[in-house]
Amino acid sequence: MFFSVPSEADSRYMSESNQVGPIVDMTCSAQTLGINARLARLLTAAVDRSGKSRREVARAASMNKDTFLRILRGDKAVTLDDAERVLDASGLPSNGALLLAILGHEDLAVEWLGEDAGAFLDQFLTALPVTMNETLGPRIADLRPRWAIGTSCLVARLLAKHIDDFAERDISLVLGR
Repeated sequence: MFFSVPSEADSRYMSESNQVGPIVDMTCSAQTLGINARLARLLTAAVDRSGKSRREVARAASMNKDTFLRILRGDKAVTLDDAERVLDASGLPSNGALLLAILGHEDLAVEWLGEDAGAFLDQFLTALPVTMNETLGPRIADLRPRWAIGTSCLVARLLAKHIDDFAERDISLVLGR
């Protein structure tokens, strides 16, 4: 999964029973209540799009049906493990959708569920850190956070040009026959 818990040495993420707890404590603040509502919306959309009954998804996610329904309504705090299990049981990729929902872009997360854009985002997010590290090497330390938005615009323009180039080649192939 894209989200991982830091090493066990980091006590901020450990419960008293020495079990790794959720990355996001979904019970304490208005911000986490917002995250919970966004995740509930995403999970409900995933279940609805799965083509399976809620009972089937709950069973595949190894969840009690009442707990499952409380999660979908937003009445129960959602851990990342819960979210991943529901998305997996729904048969939908989870990394990009979860990240989008947590970052406050649940509209895009819901829109891209099961779509090529969502699958692209999953693969992109998985490949980007390793590719950046390999490509930049020691220059990774020179990165500045203020460059992130401009870089995202550059990547989006590059993708648009790439799509346009493919469309032109496809038209050329059709017209050339």
